[in-house]
Amino acid sequence: MTTNEIDRVGDIWLNSNLEAHDFIDKNYWLNNLETVKEQFRQAEIYVYELDDKICGFAGLQNDYLAGIFVQKDYRNHGIGHQLLDYLKQTHQKLTLDVYDKNERARKFYKVNGFNLASSGIDEVNGEEEYQLIWQKEIK
Repeated sequence: MTTNEIDRVGDIWLNSNLEAHDFIDKNYWLNNLETVKEQFRQAEIYVYELDDKICGFAGLQNDYLAGIFVQKDYRNHGIGHQLLDYLKQTHQKLTLDVYDKNERARKFYKVNGFNLASSGIDEVNGEEEYQLIWQKEIK
């Protein structure tokens, strides 16, 4: 991601979270957008472009996968899988947090080899969440 792409990536982040987390007050996402855009500057952001347009991205901080976000019109086209496959090639392990109620994401990560590491309650919004981990197989 380049600096001039932060607003586009931020829009995808916001819309994806609003759609996937309808069980959380939308103001939580709206109020955190600018903070998240600042965090993008400190993270590794890998974008997926189609016809010179960003339609998805993955955000990392070391081995922590902050999320894979794909614009609604481009979901179910393998973009998330391609982003995750790339990350699996460049990392030995990945961890992430996912809300219990975000069934679509939980299924996606389970299918892609992530296992439960721990569970707890998100102190900010009271929702149950899971920490998942993926580790490269040693051959």
